[in-house]
Amino acid sequence: MTDIQHHAPDDLLMGYATGALPQAFDLVVATHVSLSDDARARVEAFEAVGGAVLEDLDKVDVADDSLEQTLAKIGAPGPAAAPVISDGTFPTPLRNAVGGDEDAVRWRYVGRGVKQCVLHSDEHGTARLLRIPAGRSMPEHSHNGTEMTLVLKGAFRDEDGVFARGDLEVADAQVNHTPIAEPGEDCICLVATDARLKFQGLLPRIAQPFLGI
Repeated sequence: MTDIQHHAPDDLLMGYATGALPQAFDLVVATHVSLSDDARARVEAFEAVGGAVLEDLDKVDVADDSLEQTLAKIGAPGPAAAPVISDGTFPTPLRNAVGGDEDAVRWRYVGRGVKQCVLHSDEHGTARLLRIPAGRSMPEHSHNGTEMTLVLKGAFRDEDGVFARGDLEVADAQVNHTPIAEPGEDCICLVATDARLKFQGLLPRIAQPFLGI
């Protein structure tokens, strides 16, 4: 298992366990949980607490097919299985979202050698894959909301340290940073945001409306 140094905070894992996260953030946390024994154990603990609370509630009579009716209304195939780790670069939740592993990604150049692929976007947030060439930096930026960055391959460093496979960085409006991919291997990250980034440089700000970052 990956030696993860930067773990998801409890509030995110609790939101994931209760199904309260926006879809973009849910994908990032599900992928992180697939890579982290620690995160998976904490999610299971939150689910156990939730189950205990439900057990203490007063029982009411329901129809025999109530579960099937509920799942049909929300379009779900059934209760979600625990995350499973696949053999490639991408764990199963991300592989399902991409439709394959790293070689199935349809990359788009966004400048400075960086590529991106938007996987999901709605009014609650956007999830994208970023591929940063080894040794190359992202423009300096802060945040109008929350940015979650999960490393899938390679590593990057910024003002908060080094982030490698499985590490999750959660940045908010208080964080101003310049991520730089470590030498030797391109860095592939899964990133979710719920607001546009605040770039410090003029050129990134000009390009921002066209890139959707």
